[in-house]
Amino acid sequence: MGNQFIMPGKIVYGENALAQAKPLIADLGKKALIVTDRFMVRSGNVRPVEELLDDLNIGYSVFDGVNAEPTDTIIDMGIQQYRDEKCDFLIALGGGSPIDAMKAIGAVATNGGEIDDYYGKIISIPTPPTVAIPTTSGTGSEATQFTIITNTKRDIKMLLKGPVLMPDIAIDDPKFTLTAPPSITAATGLDALCHAAEAYTSRKAQPLTDDLAISAVKRIFKNLPVCYAEPKNIKAREEMSLAALEAGVAFNNASVTIIHGMSRPIGALFHVPHGISNAMLIKECFRFAIDGAYSRFADLARAINVAHHADDDRTAAEAFLNACCELCKTCEIPSLEEYGIDKGKFFEAIDKMTDDAIDSGSPANTIKKVTRKDIIQIYKNLWK
Repeated sequence: MGNQFIMPGKIVYGENALAQAKPLIADLGKKALIVTDRFMVRSGNVRPVEELLDDLNIGYSVFDGVNAEPTDTIIDMGIQQYRDEKCDFLIALGGGSPIDAMKAIGAVATNGGEIDDYYGKIISIPTPPTVAIPTTSGTGSEATQFTIITNTKRDIKMLLKGPVLMPDIAIDDPKFTLTAPPSITAATGLDALCHAAEAYTSRKAQPLTDDLAISAVKRIFKNLPVCYAEPKNIKAREEMSLAALEAGVAFNNASVTIIHGMSRPIGALFHVPHGISNAMLIKECFRFAIDGAYSRFADLARAINVAHHADDDRTAAEAFLNACCELCKTCEIPSLEEYGIDKGKFFEAIDKMTDDAIDSGSPANTIKKVTRKDIIQIYKNLWK
């Protein structure tokens, strides 16, 4: 049986990648909507993009209304600005949120209606040209056909998809990640780890995604602690940018599994940043998942040298789980209680979160069969 493998149209990566991408941007359109957030504007990260567009005599309008968890109302505002300013292509600068927002704005710009209309459907009408410039190393959104937008009416995170959402150009320049504070570095880096490990242990894994996923896991374990302790280490930042890109391409084609399925409802209902909620789930979700995929988790353990080839697969798989837990400790990931979530309210929401997790489809990609009862128990285990 054949496998399909999808990647961005063009990828430019490494230090000074933005400058190298200039000829690619020159012919995209006459006016860009730069989709970003206020921190990117204040930190000066938007300015190099503006200067590049000025040099190309391309107009632009900056939409900086994106927050950490983009909602349908934010998308509505972005679409309105895109139309009012008569833009004809989009550039996203920021973490996964601005990139996700750009994709959603582009989808509605050409497909019409509201972003909520596309939940559960494949978006098929091409968007305007899109350029993704990540400033964090984790979400991999610059390399995927997915976008996650919060539906404020239903209190759910909508996973929207379609090959047309894949950015035309992905620019991974590590210099843009130097302004990320340690907390963001940790959250996004562990998000990338989940992308890679889940892609490798997914029912949809294939040889091409396997190679990328293992490479990403190796880079992350080596470089994330360095980036967390030394935020200005450009070499480690470049390695993490590559890891996030590899992990993004991997899960774009192999999908994610139980962690992401259970993480989105926590983010939607309790406003926990995506990478943090993923990291909170690593221990319990992987403890559950390794039982059905010892050999796959063992491969990851051997790749990062926490297990020997002589070790049996179960021992090696458990070593990988322990290594993930230690990395979470190094990155100072809080528990639900430490984050300030009320236990009573969390338990009241478990039924809804379980429904939403199952509806996302992600848990079903786990090699071990996941039941409703399993998900409920894992949510409860987070408070042990």
